[in-house]
Amino acid sequence: MKEGASRMETNTERADGAVEHIEPLPDPAPGIRLAKVTYYSQGLRVKGYWAAPESEQPLPGLVYCRGGIRNVGMVRVARIVTLARRGYAVFAPFYRGNDGGEGREDFGGEDRHDLYNGIRLLRGLPGTKPDPVMLIGFSRGALMALLAAKECEGVGPVVVWGGVSDLLLTYEERIDLRRMLKRVVGHPKKDRDRYETRSPVCWAEHIRSPVLIVHGSVDEHVGVEHAHRLAKALEAADKPYTMHLYEGRGHVFPREEDDRVLDSIFEWAAAAKERQSGGKDENPVRMTGEVPAKD
Repeated sequence: MKEGASRMETNTERADGAVEHIEPLPDPAPGIRLAKVTYYSQGLRVKGYWAAPESEQPLPGLVYCRGGIRNVGMVRVARIVTLARRGYAVFAPFYRGNDGGEGREDFGGEDRHDLYNGIRLLRGLPGTKPDPVMLIGFSRGALMALLAAKECEGVGPVVVWGGVSDLLLTYEERIDLRRMLKRVVGHPKKDRDRYETRSPVCWAEHIRSPVLIVHGSVDEHVGVEHAHRLAKALEAADKPYTMHLYEGRGHVFPREEDDRVLDSIFEWAAAAKERQSGGKDENPVRMTGEVPAKD
């Protein structure tokens, strides 16, 4: 068993966030450790990837919130390796019902606890600093990350990239997803409350972390209107946020630009953490801007 993964302790009790099983995996890149972790969430065995660079000292924690549902948008090892290389211990929950995990994913309903308990798991590891962890939510993962910023302790800066902020808008925009949404969430007219509880624009005043909004101006899967609506809701709630819109970019960015965007994300997160620790978010400076695409 690899050194990093071996420092996780297994637990036979079904306490939330307790590790049930660790499966060390081959190193995905030089100096990066990887494991598949089975842990408990609401009594269910659920799974996720853990990755971290070799380090003698505890590392800051980061939780990556995947998009999609079930087999669509599953966590990619390459993505969490990219994040771990930046000096973070990274955990990426699969959400319940995936990769042999128990339960059934429900798009920001009870499965949100799999994220909350993943945060608890990561913060409790010996190799992770006890500070609040950074969250990056991609696509549907954005609403998961913002739910955590509303309901979960130990959450630091939150990045929402190509993120869903209004599930009712998603229902209108994505005709191809309506059948799934009606099956998993309900009908938007009969079950409007279920859509609103999954829509950060409806409860922005309860978000307790600074937020960075990253969005492509021609995102074909999650329209840029989601970014504008979230920014408007955070502004109205007097919450700290920054918005970067990338001109001419869609849902997934080209690789080289993806690296540059990650650079800007981690620069923003470092500054946000400093402001949080210094108690300077009472009167936040808000920034919005359009970033030209670089081909």
